[in-house]
Amino acid sequence: MKKIGILSLLLLLLTFGCGKTDVTKVKSDFEDKINKSKSYLLSGTMEIMNNDDTFVYTVEASFLKDDFYKVRLVNQTNNHEQVILKNTDGVYVVTPSLNKSFKFQSEWPSNSSQSYLLAPLLNDVKNDAETSLEETDNNYILKAKVNYPNNTELVYEKIYFDKNMNLERVEVCNNDDAVKIKVSVKSLDLKAGLDKDDFVLEDLISKDCCTTNTCEDGNKTCENTTPDKKTGAIEDIIYPLYIPSETYLTNKEVLDTENGDRVILTYSGSKNFVLVEEVADVSKEFEIIPVYGDPLLLNDSVAALQANSIHWTSNNMEYYLTGNDLSDQELLSIATSLTNVDLVTSKQVEK
Repeated sequence: MKKIGILSLLLLLLTFGCGKTDVTKVKSDFEDKINKSKSYLLSGTMEIMNNDDTFVYTVEASFLKDDFYKVRLVNQTNNHEQVILKNTDGVYVVTPSLNKSFKFQSEWPSNSSQSYLLAPLLNDVKNDAETSLEETDNNYILKAKVNYPNNTELVYEKIYFDKNMNLERVEVCNNDDAVKIKVSVKSLDLKAGLDKDDFVLEDLISKDCCTTNTCEDGNKTCENTTPDKKTGAIEDIIYPLYIPSETYLTNKEVLDTENGDRVILTYSGSKNFVLVEEVADVSKEFEIIPVYGDPLLLNDSVAALQANSIHWTSNNMEYYLTGNDLSDQELLSIATSLTNVDLVTSKQVEK
């Protein structure tokens, strides 16, 4: 009788134990899905939260085995489109409307977390020995540390799956458990049937206008979409809301170039830096700008981050920020303080 009682207890424990999925199984199922996929197409939305502002993108991410990536990002506020492309030739950030691209010497996307790409998500889960699992009535939720070397505010992520292990959303949080990035997956096709022809740089170049500034139909000429199409004038200078302590605006210069105004703001003090603002111009021929750095997602644009400098386009304006005294985090803080404000028309006091 005693043996029967012990056996019954073991069976009861096993029965209840089988009702709960452990973290190892969820991680294994996630890895299995990714490894079986030769190509995938993910579409959805991405929200970036910065203080009281939220920047919303439409996201379409494509992947092909052997490290081919194409991520199309469209800002829903102003329809500003950029594409991050990785193929055998390198890593590019293309802005079709300007007929320009940065070309990076970079290990992107394997060198950092990426909330809209499957392999980096899996790497986060595998690299964190303390990855945890929460199970609700509708979801499995993996929680893992993240690796954003240029944004130390981002600490961990929650990856949501339905009970069939379909990816639903990703939330990247800070130390205060506030969601800073949220990717909501609308669809994910793990058998997309893509090939290398889907990752060709030339296919991303704007077809609206050719190098002679005459559109393909021969009836319209290309024009530069700027704050002032006639003169390329900058009506309002944008000043950073974040400035390192004991650092002040010491000089402001406005130059008249062949493409329009160029503003040079010089800040001096404990952290010297220079900020250049100018009207974005459309290149007559497709322009590739070499960059030794990494693509970096700002609030409303994909920027080119190099040693001690950052370059990006926002609202038809180009920005170049450089300072040997600035860390990558300080560069990011200054740049994001420019992109999350409306035009600042009041003059700053020069010292």
